[in-house]
Amino acid sequence: MAKRFIPYELDQRLLLPPDLRDWLPEGHLALFIADVVSELNLSAIYKKYNRADGRGRPAYHPAMMTGLLLYAYCVGKTSSRKIEKATYEEIPFRVLSGDQHPDHDVISDFRKRNLKALSGLFYQVLQLCRQAGLVKLGHVALDGTKVKANASKHKAMSYKRMCEAEQKLKEEVAGLLAEAERKDAEEDEKYGKGNRGDELPDELQRRESRLQKIREAKAALESAARKQAEKQAAEARERIKERKRKEQERGRKFGGRPPQMPNPEEATPQENAQRNFTDPDSRIMVDKSTNSFAQAYNAQAAVDSESQIVVAADVTQDANDKHQLVTMAKQMSENIGCLPEHLSADAGYFSAEAVMAPFLAGTNLLVPPEKNVRTSEANAMRAKLDDAENRSLYRMRKAIVEPVFGQVKSVRGFSRFALRGYENVRQEFELIALTHNLLKLFRSGWTPGVCTAWEAM
Repeated sequence: MAKRFIPYELDQRLLLPPDLRDWLPEGHLALFIADVVSELNLSAIYKKYNRADGRGRPAYHPAMMTGLLLYAYCVGKTSSRKIEKATYEEIPFRVLSGDQHPDHDVISDFRKRNLKALSGLFYQVLQLCRQAGLVKLGHVALDGTKVKANASKHKAMSYKRMCEAEQKLKEEVAGLLAEAERKDAEEDEKYGKGNRGDELPDELQRRESRLQKIREAKAALESAARKQAEKQAAEARERIKERKRKEQERGRKFGGRPPQMPNPEEATPQENAQRNFTDPDSRIMVDKSTNSFAQAYNAQAAVDSESQIVVAADVTQDANDKHQLVTMAKQMSENIGCLPEHLSADAGYFSAEAVMAPFLAGTNLLVPPEKNVRTSEANAMRAKLDDAENRSLYRMRKAIVEPVFGQVKSVRGFSRFALRGYENVRQEFELIALTHNLLKLFRSGWTPGVCTAWEAM
């Protein structure tokens, strides 16, 4: 019996649907992104296109470029080359680009030029999530995760090694210069002036280039050490001032040594202080998920318990989270207008200064201290967490925030920043958080309204 098959002929000519949206099934993520972009205020991006004389090649539409990038980040494609390729080979990208194909340089330049504006869309998408009822502000959990920098840890060098390498390179450069002079004199005598070999100058140039990079890195570490000493000196002056005030009140001096004030002019970096030559703003950090060292940044996220919406996102160069509690709470308040009813974070965020900050007085703060911390503030927090309701709330912390990092890293494949430099990676992480929220909004079934913002531009 003959088999029946659906006709298959590669040379068959088809009349493709005239509406690009018909290339995708109804309810596809790419169509959702296109509709959401039509709801967003892109004026900060449009302002960059200020030529009104009609001269020059027309630019790709900012709304198209924005939708293309947002969708790319949603599906874990952050490489501009991969995005360009996808506009030819993948239907969702072809639909979002209107079957146009901006090359990778155009995509990369658009992202660099508009990174701040793109990350600023985080706030707008967060408001859409609130309108959709995905943010309740009952319980927000805070945590950090190490995200690899766009740099190898093998391109980092400690201050001690820099000093050793600098001395060695200085000696090698001096030796090469002496050898070059000797060889020049020898060749002048043999062949006449103006004739010389090229090997030594090339070798000399390589070493001088390395020497210059090491000197610049050393200078940066020394500058950072002076700034840190200046900060410590200012803090010491305040402590001395407060000590004298209290001594005047009690009528006698305190025992023990007064606070020591460092001299910024004499400050030097610690021998193990490191700087990376590829991305100097990144730091060597321990990634607890792999229990290994990585050249990385510490990404922070505050997540609402209702639907795991990120209500605040940031990046720090500090390997630990000790100073991030108040900083992230303030950003959260700016984004959503108030603090949540309950705010939880792990022991890495605890410090007496942070948990007693007046700014956090309006929320039920649940941050356990480390076991070896025995201050009155730590004891008060332990007593609070002994309460059954608070203990139950705190146990939910991991289930609220850690799945977000799992979705971002494992599902979407974002384990390394595409960009370099502290400000750039901060804005890129907001773009990651923004697209995480977009995906949550998409899966909630929320439907964007009709907006004519593009025509108004």
